[in-house]
Amino acid sequence: MSRIAIFDCDGTLVDGQANVCEAMEEAFAAASLTAPSRALIRRAVGLSLPQAMALLLPESTPAEQEMLAESYRIAFREHRRQGRIDEPLFEGIAPLLRQLHDAGWRLAVATGKSRRGLRHCLAAHGISELFCSLQTADDHPSKPDPSMILAVLRETGSRPGDAVMIGDTSFDMIMASTAGVRAIGVDWGYHHAEELLATGAERVADTVGELAAMLQVTDG
Repeated sequence: MSRIAIFDCDGTLVDGQANVCEAMEEAFAAASLTAPSRALIRRAVGLSLPQAMALLLPESTPAEQEMLAESYRIAFREHRRQGRIDEPLFEGIAPLLRQLHDAGWRLAVATGKSRRGLRHCLAAHGISELFCSLQTADDHPSKPDPSMILAVLRETGSRPGDAVMIGDTSFDMIMASTAGVRAIGVDWGYHHAEELLATGAERVADTVGELAAMLQVTDG
């Protein structure tokens, strides 16, 4: 049975911090609300949009959270239409993904992004063909519910012991633990290493090179 690496997207594969913060600020402005601090917005990255809005505006109703979520979607789509979206891969990620693929790993994504947004992001970087399973907020409950990981395992016929979840938030670590798969954290995203370790990460990589070593991938 081949190994499978399940990656989060925002904060793990790509850096879209500014895009998220700007669209969120526009969504709150459209509702005549004061936007949360960018530090708080960054902490909500990884959750599905209604759950993120519940975190950012805890006194709001589910209907208000969905309204804000739709405003965010509209703002983000408009940014994309205007060519303002910049989601660069973190340095070293593309070579790592190709090394893993060439070494026989199967690759998957479990993300709070929409399916459309994820596919656009992967295609823009020319890495779509490396992934055999894409799980998004369109089809699953929000992280840390384990639904996305369980779907990857079903789709690929993988056992939990053959899988590892790689992410930058405590939501990713809890999701992995609940699904019974290993979790490795990365320290270049949205939550601190201490939080990742406290919520189930067996190790936290400071750099992509360290992550490659943890996955036992080498250039030669």
